[in-house]
Amino acid sequence: MVVPEQRPWRAAGPHVRRLANAVRPRLARAATAAKPRIARLAKAVRPELAHLPRRRTDRTWQYTAVAATAGLALAAAVVTAAGPWDADGQRTAERDRAAALERSGGADHGGSGANARTPQAAPSAAAVLAGLGGTTGTVGTKKAPPGRQALTDVLGPLLDVPALGTGHGAAVVDVTTGTRLYAVGADRALTPASTTKIATAVAALSALGSDHRFTTRAALEPDTGELVLVGGGDPTLTARAAAGDLASLRTLAADTAATLAKRGIHKITLSYDTTLFSGPALHPIGVNDNLAPVSALTADEGRTDDSTSGPATRVTDPPADAARKFAGFLRDAGVETTPPGPSKATGRAETLATVSSPTLATIVERMLTNSDNDIAETLARQTGLASGEAGSFAGGAKAIATQLRKLGLPLSGASFHDGSGLDREDRLTADLLTALLVKAGDPARPGLRPVLTGLPVAGFTGTLADRYTDGAAGVVRAKTGTLTGVNTLAGTAVDRDGHLLAFAFLASGTPGAQEAQRALDRTATALAGCGCG
Repeated sequence: MVVPEQRPWRAAGPHVRRLANAVRPRLARAATAAKPRIARLAKAVRPELAHLPRRRTDRTWQYTAVAATAGLALAAAVVTAAGPWDADGQRTAERDRAAALERSGGADHGGSGANARTPQAAPSAAAVLAGLGGTTGTVGTKKAPPGRQALTDVLGPLLDVPALGTGHGAAVVDVTTGTRLYAVGADRALTPASTTKIATAVAALSALGSDHRFTTRAALEPDTGELVLVGGGDPTLTARAAAGDLASLRTLAADTAATLAKRGIHKITLSYDTTLFSGPALHPIGVNDNLAPVSALTADEGRTDDSTSGPATRVTDPPADAARKFAGFLRDAGVETTPPGPSKATGRAETLATVSSPTLATIVERMLTNSDNDIAETLARQTGLASGEAGSFAGGAKAIATQLRKLGLPLSGASFHDGSGLDREDRLTADLLTALLVKAGDPARPGLRPVLTGLPVAGFTGTLADRYTDGAAGVVRAKTGTLTGVNTLAGTAVDRDGHLLAFAFLASGTPGAQEAQRALDRTATALAGCGCG
């Protein structure tokens, strides 16, 4: 009788093969290391085997028991030699294999302490994507081969519903081959809302590099004795006691005070410099709990509560707020200051102390997971500066388009006005969003991998933590987008056959946010469950 292979096992086949490839070298070494133990085990078991009768069938269970004991002991010896399981349940051999496969790139997920100047790159997703086949080209626009009609049958009815409003655009692309599998209005430029952050992330990583860090410094003017707190455009700078791996104003103040004390200085004139950025600080949407005025010097995103993400009341003048907190920390360290005011550090100012942000890779992941508008607008300005443009809303928007054009991405119809997607004048297409995701999965561009690893995980993290609780949890990773009358979703899904797919669904004129979100979630869930490739 032939037992049919179950679908979950068939889908798991590629993952099992990759796991086998990962552990095979270590297990081979383990087997060699275990040979002496096996020899001793065999010697110990041999007398027991010798005493067992060989021709009586009623003793079969004894042979089985001894053989099972020997087998378990052998397995234990090999497992011990292979190395322990780590805290996440991953065998050391797998981790070593993954690290060995990575030649470059990846995000530095460590702290920013003693090794901040030489960050160690964590294994990125390059090996996994390469194992799936990888693609170095752009998204193909040729028609999907015969047999793809099933995908149209699955997605079409789910997208053509009243909950998704008066018009939508959609695209699905195989990340491995770059082949477009599904497209309806894929070249239609629509308001993308927060899926704009995918474009901002790709542009920033391309312009600055995934290991880039933003530095805040305290500089002393030699002639006037003025101490200037110079903003470096770090969107994650914190004044809180529990800083973690973030740059800390408290640490900067303590280090500055220690240097001043060595020089016998215990009272200074304090000012702050925000001239790295230019243009209006207030977003066109006006005062809003979703975004503080954008500045090169901001602590904790100008939040007035203990939150780290999501809407919150913001201070009206973030740099002045950060400078006042810095002054308080200096006083705690024994340095008296004047009330801080705006200024500009000269080229002769001597840097006394600095603190640096986590790597850009880590910041991008935080931005995408939490849909952080403050980070997005700061990264747009930093991209502008790195591209030779102004550090402003206009300069950042222009630079994002320039960086994406350099990558050969389809920009027809696209229009950028900010980095966060809060501006309703932004326009993107489903073709561009899927092309961005495919580019981030290109094994030849490991520096873009944080765009994929930062996407919220359905049912688990970020803006998708409370969604997909009844389907596709852990299988779909996507960036959400929500404005009044606009709902979008763009990300990746592993389908039933193990294919990694990039998708983008944009809907305009939606009558209600909750209904539209559920409709998009059903569509992404159906895509993940479809063996339509």
